[in-house]
Amino acid sequence: MLELLLCSLLTILPDYLYRRYAQGKRIGKEITLFSMWFELRWGIITCLMLTIGLITVIFYNHPSTTNATAFFRTIPILPETNGRVAEIFVNSVSGAVKQGTPIFRLDNSKQEAAAETARRRIAEVEAELVAARTDVAAAEGRIIEARSAYQQAVDELETKQEIYRRNPGAVATRDIERLQVTVQGRQGTIDAATAARAQAETRISTLLPAEKASAEAELAQAQVELDKTVVRAGVNGQVEQFTLRVGDVVNPLMRPAGVLIPEGAGRGRLQAGFGQIEAQIMKVGMVAEATCASKPWTVIPMVVTGVQDFIAAGQIRSGEQLLDAQQVVRPGTILVFLEPLYEDGFDGVTPGSSCIANAYTSNHDLIASGQVGTLKGLALHGVDAVGLVHAMILRIQALVYPIQTLVLGGH
Repeated sequence: MLELLLCSLLTILPDYLYRRYAQGKRIGKEITLFSMWFELRWGIITCLMLTIGLITVIFYNHPSTTNATAFFRTIPILPETNGRVAEIFVNSVSGAVKQGTPIFRLDNSKQEAAAETARRRIAEVEAELVAARTDVAAAEGRIIEARSAYQQAVDELETKQEIYRRNPGAVATRDIERLQVTVQGRQGTIDAATAARAQAETRISTLLPAEKASAEAELAQAQVELDKTVVRAGVNGQVEQFTLRVGDVVNPLMRPAGVLIPEGAGRGRLQAGFGQIEAQIMKVGMVAEATCASKPWTVIPMVVTGVQDFIAAGQIRSGEQLLDAQQVVRPGTILVFLEPLYEDGFDGVTPGSSCIANAYTSNHDLIASGQVGTLKGLALHGVDAVGLVHAMILRIQALVYPIQTLVLGGH
């Protein structure tokens, strides 16, 4: 309507003034409701053509969309394992939580038993270490005893051999052979005691520490499983729709306990979907404006900070059926990220709020660079100037939206 009124001032009004003052035709006489088309046909046709052209220029170079929302992410409150709820730490359906705050605990009797078994195993290995040190001491005593017996046998053998050397008939050969065998046996006793000591030392230095390390690893694993039974908040945020109660069974695949909305989610940023025809116009750094349902009668200055280079309607996933292009019924939009131009400009906008957004093309830098001619520069000036019409439309929408929703919409 604004475009039509503006164009009529440049077309229909001059045509009427010419008819009225140049040709002397008057409204109600020569110009009537029935003769208006014939009398003002040039102005009307020109007005319609100019209006269509102006609307095309405005909507193409200064795109607008009602598909703008302050999206925010949610985190499902889920345990890592199945279980029955044993204790709840958040006693309300909705509430603020800090990172690391426990939310609820599953029954952990099985995990407690596994952890206690691991602790007992560690204590058992430590007791075996004490016993192994006693075995080393006992082996040391046996070695000393065996060496004493060995030395005694050696001394007796040397004495017999010396007597036999001086007087061969004084000592029987059989006695000397028996002593030699005894010395060899005593040496074997020493070797056995030494081996027993080495075995005990090996248990102390290698085997038992390895068993203790395995038991400690089992305890750590059991503790991890035990810690998993307590579900904690991963970030600062707000717990919503938390209806879990003691005795409920929670499944990480099918039944979440509620949702956690991170602190600051959906605040300070707006996502808007513009038509695909605006792909060549939407650029990072464009000035934009938005008005949101949760903050009526307010126009928020914004700036384009990102433009997604893909259109969601064209995404595919591997499957057993071939893709048919006609299955894409609705054309997708270009996702654009908007942020407030001024600090705290987005305050008061509730996350998830529906908004109306405008983006404005600016050719000032191109005109100032001197790379365009006079006619093109004037045309670009005109393109920038008609953005005022879209800005006026946005403000009218911001003004009318509450009335349309509360009064005309019957809400």
